[in-house]
Amino acid sequence: MAAPRSEFDIDENGERIKISTDFLEGVVQKKGYVTGISAGTFLDKKTGVRDAGYGLDIVDWIMEPGSDEAYREQLPGDLPYKFNNLYHGRTPKRSIEGPQICTQAKQLSPELLRGKDFVAVKSRYRYHLAAPGKKTGSEWLQTIVFPAGKRYFISSDRITTVNASDAMFLRLDMPGHIKHKQGDTFSEVYLSYLGKIPASEFSRDFAPDEKFNYRRDRDKIPKRFIRAYHLRDAKTGQGGPWLAGMTLDPSVVFEAWCHQRGYVCLIEEFGGRPIKPGESFSAAFIVGFFDSIAEMETIYDRYTGHTALDADSSGWKLK
Repeated sequence: MAAPRSEFDIDENGERIKISTDFLEGVVQKKGYVTGISAGTFLDKKTGVRDAGYGLDIVDWIMEPGSDEAYREQLPGDLPYKFNNLYHGRTPKRSIEGPQICTQAKQLSPELLRGKDFVAVKSRYRYHLAAPGKKTGSEWLQTIVFPAGKRYFISSDRITTVNASDAMFLRLDMPGHIKHKQGDTFSEVYLSYLGKIPASEFSRDFAPDEKFNYRRDRDKIPKRFIRAYHLRDAKTGQGGPWLAGMTLDPSVVFEAWCHQRGYVCLIEEFGGRPIKPGESFSAAFIVGFFDSIAEMETIYDRYTGHTALDADSSGWKLK
């Protein structure tokens, strides 16, 4: 008797891990531009559409509020953070530890886990640059789970810190940026805390804090924290599915923006609360393809309230 067919097809080599299911396909890079799901590899098999950006759940620095101007010239590598510009806006922020993992880590050693009805990938990295007065060695852990029979993956990013801060946060892309030319790859953006925004709003560059900005210290925490873009074919204009990134506990989001800087930049920062050395903070996400906002909300409500994700060969669990 033939063995039962597995829904999961794994192709791994020294450069990357390619995961295929009946519903999705995606690549986790080991070298080059790392973290999350690699750009253009996230495929919705129902529609044949792929993500339109630079990757999904892509990770940067550990940061905190405040300016680094007094010691900026002493900062190593890519830690200097210049603000009062179109890229970063007017809000003073500074890097505690780096480098930016996605562009500067260059190589990770992700661990592949196969379960009965899922595949998971775990990636780790210890930051090796620090601001004056701060230590190096905080650990980032990312867990990505592809459950069987779904058009989405579940992920979590966790920082275990060696430093203290009054408001430490991690910066990442959620779900990911949007490459486009005058809105040719998407028709609209949906932000659960603001509503729908037509692609025409992103025809010119503007700063992160100019519009479409969310801050926990200023705005009401929404019932759901969903950020999505409605894909369309750049050549034909034909509409496709939504690609959404959902932060399952809205209260963990410190700041999030959706601005234009040659592409639509969907940065999210989570944490932003006091922390001591040896402590951890994390967030959990769902990233995937959906046919409607109502479908996103249904899935969101099924998993709402979680901030962490565990996975081993016996199973996975949101916590």
